[in-house]
Amino acid sequence: MGSSIKERRVDKYLHGRFSNFSRAMLQKQIGAGSVKVNGKIVKPSFKLSPGDNIELTLPELPSKEILPEDIPLNIIYEDEDMIILNKQADMVVHPARSNTHGTLVNALVFYSEKLSSGLGEFRPGIVHRLDRDTTGVMIVAKNNAAQWKIAKQFEHRQVNKTYLAIVHGVPELTSDRISAPLGVNPRVREKYAIRPGVGKESITFYEVVESFRGFSLLKLRPKTGRTHQIRVHLSYIKHPIAADDKYGGKLVYPWQLKDTETTVEEPVVSRFALHASTIEFKHPTTSEMVKFEAPLPEDMQNLLEMLRKYRKL
Repeated sequence: MGSSIKERRVDKYLHGRFSNFSRAMLQKQIGAGSVKVNGKIVKPSFKLSPGDNIELTLPELPSKEILPEDIPLNIIYEDEDMIILNKQADMVVHPARSNTHGTLVNALVFYSEKLSSGLGEFRPGIVHRLDRDTTGVMIVAKNNAAQWKIAKQFEHRQVNKTYLAIVHGVPELTSDRISAPLGVNPRVREKYAIRPGVGKESITFYEVVESFRGFSLLKLRPKTGRTHQIRVHLSYIKHPIAADDKYGGKLVYPWQLKDTETTVEEPVVSRFALHASTIEFKHPTTSEMVKFEAPLPEDMQNLLEMLRKYRKL
């Protein structure tokens, strides 16, 4: 240690030298006996003198690295501030304990050098989420100013989103408002449920776009953005989304639609039939209203065509 250093507390000195470790964490390490000065274990307040010999054992830094992965992205639009994506099915938005690979964030980190810091650790660029199996339009922010401006619009419910869903049955009303408070299902943690009195206010508007024998195509406008909101709301009005087994939807097979004998076939859609169709918001830089649309994915398109063919009213 050089003689230029005046007597200094060991914790402050180490924090200056190893700034990527917080001072609190270093104090904890010193308290745990990981720091020796001249061969002796010391307290965080120990004052150093020139020529002191410090031995320090540091823990490994937690890995903040997100592995860039070359996963194809379907990009609808891109500029300096944002990327508008059409998310595919079976893709988790950001890494979590159980999914560290193959997520949208892994793909984004590979694709773009510039992403906002997002919704915290492991979520660069992410402003809002879609469920793993929901397809469709999604905004990714490329810098923190854009992130903040778009997030604020979500917070104040100024982002207009429409979804398309193929559901079981045909609602009695051609359009209606579903208002039913949502909360975590008290029995199953990964599920949400209608929780009168304790749930958060949740509102979804729907209209019937096309109706068939036993099914209908709905356009939905969620006014609030709760987790699983549309899925739970449709289940609540007894028109669950096709193939949404978590909330009462059933798989749909070609033989069912054709009303023929049961045969061994793949289902027409193998995930719940929900698609984020359009999104409209103020551009973070120009402040102009912009609107983006993601075309209906092939699996839902196939189901619709089969309904039109075999289930016309």
